[in-house]
Amino acid sequence: MCAALADETRWRILELLGEADRSASDLAELLPVSRQAITKHLQQLEAVGLVEHERVGRAVRYRALGAPLSQLAGRLDTIARGWERRLTRLKDLAESLTDE
Repeated sequence: MCAALADETRWRILELLGEADRSASDLAELLPVSRQAITKHLQQLEAVGLVEHERVGRAVRYRALGAPLSQLAGRLDTIARGWERRLTRLKDLAESLTDE
């Protein structure tokens, strides 16, 4: 999943799909990327379970999937809190050494 999110365009696609379901053409109008490139990005996001598509007549609409994104956000939050605790302990240690 992280490899799929290593690209800024894919992050922007997820942001846009979080606002509304869209087609690849809709996304290409909003981003400085060709429709073909958007389709490849969507395929990568779909392969890791962050996006799904639905055929509506001849159109294909994509949507971001909230559950995997929420799970990822929760895991990243846990990691961030751990780093914050470590940095706080390091700051406290540095302050205690300068007080002596």
